[in-house]
Amino acid sequence: MRLLFITSNRLGDAVLSTSVLRHYVETYPGIKVTVACGPVAAPIFEAVPGLERLIEMPKQKRGGHWWKLWKSVAFRWWDIIVDLRGSATAYVLPGWKRVVLKGNDDSVHRVEQLARLIGVDRPLNPKIWLDPEHSERARALLSKTDKKVLAIGPSANWGGKVWPVDRFVDLVSRIREPSGLLPGAHVLVVGAPNEIVAAAPVINAIPAQERTVIFGGESLLTVQGCLEMSSLYVGNDSGLMHMAAAAGVPTLGLFGPTREENYAPFGAATSVVRTDLSHQEIWQNGADWRSDSSLMGGLSVDKVFNAAKKLLTREADQS
Repeated sequence: MRLLFITSNRLGDAVLSTSVLRHYVETYPGIKVTVACGPVAAPIFEAVPGLERLIEMPKQKRGGHWWKLWKSVAFRWWDIIVDLRGSATAYVLPGWKRVVLKGNDDSVHRVEQLARLIGVDRPLNPKIWLDPEHSERARALLSKTDKKVLAIGPSANWGGKVWPVDRFVDLVSRIREPSGLLPGAHVLVVGAPNEIVAAAPVINAIPAQERTVIFGGESLLTVQGCLEMSSLYVGNDSGLMHMAAAAGVPTLGLFGPTREENYAPFGAATSVVRTDLSHQEIWQNGADWRSDSSLMGGLSVDKVFNAAKKLLTREADQS
């Protein structure tokens, strides 16, 4: 069997879509998989079982990326075609079964919507597969510590979603103090290459020997391997937050101008904490997508610390 899986340009949406891919990989052992997605998200699919081809789809004028994709896959029979970008491509390719997402349903979480799309009663948790190379590299990066690892995602692709950086500094200090949640923890700070300047105050507040910093320079699968070795992840609503949840580590997502109902980290060991104002109230108060200013000021360090404590306590009680 062969599966053509067309998914998002955005990292976070692509991670959530792995719940669908997981269903087909686990339901049809040995299925051959071709994944088509944006360049930013592509690396998370490099170790998918049965991967035959990974097609990057950088956007082109007048939908040229769709024409290029069609030419590269049109001369093969596909047993299953999954198009989570709602294009017409699935209908003009030779295949047997077609699954096309035609729009978002804001009444449910995205993973739950995707499960309904493929006829699954119980949604599967997103999953990012690793290979030995990246797992070994992750171990090497974190080999300098025998402490527990606190992973922090202090940045995001839009400033409105970013919790003030001085509060991240305060939170990390409180979690790591002798009476904190993870005393003396090694800190893994992660983000996109263009976000390192904004995250600098967090990085610089941690002694060099007590931190590992990854803002580019490593594969996303190596980052995933590092996340899997962490004891707690705290971060803004971002693709890295969804990667942490897919890693199965306790993941606390920070929300304000985005909807946790649709985009909360998805998994058994996840939780969210949001600003005192609801998503709707933030936008009714005049928030502007064109502004890069933080809309997360209504979220206190105490509230985040207590939410992290509750999450870790819950996980300890279940273990």
